Amino acid sequence: MENSLFLTISSFLFVIHFVPLSASTLSYLSFLQCLSEHSRPSDHILSRVYTPNNSSYKSVLQHYIRNQRFNRSTTPKPDIIFTPLQESHVQVAVTCCRKTDKYLKIRSGGHDYEGISYVSNISFVLLDMSNLHSIDVDIQNETAWVQAGALLGELYYRIWEKSKVHAFPAGVCPTVGVGGHITGGGYGNLLRKYGLSVDNLVDARIVDVHGRILNRESMGEDLFWAIRGGGGASFGVISAYKLRLVKVPDVVTVFRVVRTLEENAIDIVYWWQFIAEKIDSNLFIRLALKPIDEKQKGTKTITATFVSLFLGDSKELLSIMNRDFPQLGLHIEDCKEMSWIESALFWASFPNGTLPDVLLNRKPGAKFLKRKSDYLQKPIPKDELKSLLDKMIELGDTELVFNQYGGRMSEIPEWGTPFPHRAGNIFKIQYAANWGKEGNEAENFYLNQTRVLYNYMTPFVSKSPRCAYLNYRDLDIGVNHNGNNRYIEGRVYGLKYFKDNFNKLVQVKTFVDPDNFFWNEQSIPPLAA
Repeated sequence: MENSLFLTISSFLFVIHFVPLSASTLSYLSFLQCLSEHSRPSDHILSRVYTPNNSSYKSVLQHYIRNQRFNRSTTPKPDIIFTPLQESHVQVAVTCCRKTDKYLKIRSGGHDYEGISYVSNISFVLLDMSNLHSIDVDIQNETAWVQAGALLGELYYRIWEKSKVHAFPAGVCPTVGVGGHITGGGYGNLLRKYGLSVDNLVDARIVDVHGRILNRESMGEDLFWAIRGGGGASFGVISAYKLRLVKVPDVVTVFRVVRTLEENAIDIVYWWQFIAEKIDSNLFIRLALKPIDEKQKGTKTITATFVSLFLGDSKELLSIMNRDFPQLGLHIEDCKEMSWIESALFWASFPNGTLPDVLLNRKPGAKFLKRKSDYLQKPIPKDELKSLLDKMIELGDTELVFNQYGGRMSEIPEWGTPFPHRAGNIFKIQYAANWGKEGNEAENFYLNQTRVLYNYMTPFVSKSPRCAYLNYRDLDIGVNHNGNNRYIEGRVYGLKYFKDNFNKLVQVKTFVDPDNFFWNEQSIPPLAA
């Protein structure tokens, strides 16, 4: 492939004088010419370029598409996919996209719920970071350098290889890419003990709009603040993070307990609202409310599933639960003691006995899905809670997932990082709809379900603004079209994601990228010149 590209470039100036070429072809050839001029032959940089005419284009594009909604023949696709093998390739990509007036989209793991990292209605180059996935764990100093294309499962495995009593606070899905996950905040089941991923970020390397590689010292504290929860793709291309590892005990305990309406689920969920934020910070419990079919009755009901991670043994966990949350009725038989790496497998729903090396599996998996988010700051009254469950049964499929707050999250000020959702929140709520049927009719049905339930929740959740979590990307709450109204449009979703921190993010953006080269449909806008 690369030889043919070199021939294309070498023939470019000759052909253009004799054969009329389309604007897209000229733009493509200009981009290739730029790549060649700004790299060494030994880099083999042109072998990292894929266009729709290339036989590998489709597989490279689809490999990290995690939402089937954006994997259709009608989905807008990149003009060019560029898959760097080293940091200097990223520099060249940024430089050449600027020189040839191309928009740049950045994808690490492909889990963006709205496909923003690899879909757009405008012409763009996709920078696929998946080959930049090295991980260097330094147990002596309790740190790790990890490149943006690594997956969370790979990070957890490499830490476990070096130490059985160290971990990193991040998400529970092992195929999520490190790049987007961390810079959006990084939420996981260690947050009540250690906070978010960004609360444990020591340093980073970013390629800025001028193609320079900057670290924390050279980028400055304002930009370093901005990429810790403000979405790095608004400010540059983050190539690597330096993480502070955290300690975990030899033995942790998990449980997964399901309660039905007949088993007093409404009362249990109601009381959990008053306990969740205050319970021991070594304990994290995720609550999922899900409509299910009662096949014998031919009706639907709701299950309440409580899934936990406790940093300690089962005896201590049971003592805490009996004292603070007896309503759940937890028994010692419900508890399973294991190592932290085994708990990562448990939370990822792998079968008992699965070996940790499954976390190294990059095999893609995708489904049709829609997600939305909210924050609960006051308990929902019991009668309203019952009405909510009735509404979920009426709708039929959308699940609500309540992620517990408190602990370390309540100790960090709202302005400490761009991620502002700290003290005063009981739960972060995720609206989750998954389906398997293709077509617009099915998609519209499930999208409408999430929106109806979201509207129904309006009286119970945060207000002024109604807050949202950046990593639960949701285009329903606003889109930036990169026109004259970009600041006004950006403020709509920006206040929901970042509250008052949005204003500082805009200031940083205006300073580091005033021309808005690093743009996406929900990026931070610069102020007008």
